[in-house]
Amino acid sequence: MKFRRFSFSRDPAASRPIAAETRSAGQSSAPDNAKVYGINELYRPLHIEPQLDIVAVHGLNGDAHRTWTAKERKTSWLSDPEFLPKHIPHARVLTWGYNASFSSIVGDDASQDRTHHHAHTLVANLAADRRLAGTADKPIIFICHSLGGIIVKRALSYAQTRTGHKVSHDYSIFSCTYGILFFGTPHHGSEKATWLSYLMKTGALAGLTRSKSDLVRALEHESETLQNITDYFVPIMRHFRIYYFWEQRKTNLKVMGYDYIVSQESAAPTHDETERAGINADHSGMVKFEDPSGQGFRMAADALLRYAAEAPAAIERRREEAEGTLLQRRASEVTVTLAEMSKTNRGSDDPFSWPGDLRRAMTSLGVVSSPVGSTPNGNGKRPALESPVKSPITRNAGTFNSYSSTIVEE
Repeated sequence: MKFRRFSFSRDPAASRPIAAETRSAGQSSAPDNAKVYGINELYRPLHIEPQLDIVAVHGLNGDAHRTWTAKERKTSWLSDPEFLPKHIPHARVLTWGYNASFSSIVGDDASQDRTHHHAHTLVANLAADRRLAGTADKPIIFICHSLGGIIVKRALSYAQTRTGHKVSHDYSIFSCTYGILFFGTPHHGSEKATWLSYLMKTGALAGLTRSKSDLVRALEHESETLQNITDYFVPIMRHFRIYYFWEQRKTNLKVMGYDYIVSQESAAPTHDETERAGINADHSGMVKFEDPSGQGFRMAADALLRYAAEAPAAIERRREEAEGTLLQRRASEVTVTLAEMSKTNRGSDDPFSWPGDLRRAMTSLGVVSSPVGSTPNGNGKRPALESPVKSPITRNAGTFNSYSSTIVEE
């Protein structure tokens, strides 16, 4: 297998660490100041297969590289060999970029995508990247800053619903996620009533008045969007190891003085079986580690190291459970379909006369003995139904109920 080679530069003039990889002739790279959208691989282990994916998601008006890059050191702790790769060399480290601008005055045109739009895109981007990189069955640990945590929560609750036959590849983003580190994520919104009030304080009022991003509305204190995302996430959070970090320094809001962007109560809600700690930095600086011996980085690295060690065995068990869950849900869908066909008396003993989706579902459950789309047997007869389902299956949904229950229990 061919691995990419990375070298790191600490050129003081650079705005972020340069990850120079070997490129084929004619392939160009984006300029250092260009925002990167989608999945961007920062680090990949040499000589060994990656054992997990660590995925960093930035926040409002953030950037896939700048958000994680120390201001003085000019390098990212996600890829600098003295930071994260030193402690977890067997992990692939990724960032995911998206348009998180709230005003054209301070960045790109204000994003008009809603939180769930970004969440859907994150799931699609990550699932595709993992399949192409050969890590589709490896554990995932998310690192989230601010709004990034809200998007990841929504992405996981969305992925958990992707159990249909044609979209079950997205379900793996949920089933493979083991841990989440939330840095300054406003789970209950900003303590100062709304994030919009904070943005006004920073001098962006004119731009916001013309083009107020839907992302800003989503982060208003106790907004309906935040409440809905929390309602979706709470039932599934028991599947994950979670660490909440809050800022311990106030942010300089220029003429408005100093204040916390996200309160401790909002950034670190009290939940059983979760970890909580403060970081001695302001909202932006809490994910820009300057010193590998600093307590902020050491807490984050320790959590990631523990989660990385626990994840493989846990995800293997969860993957087995996920297969059963998908099978159960498909069996339920087939049972409902059979019941509906029975009511209308449209049942048939011949699988090749069933609708395509029903035949595919029955084949995946082992009820039909030959693949969908196959021709009749060499003797001119259609393939028979496998035992224990008895003919006529479609006129007795109860028979299939018993069969599907047996499959699930096994």
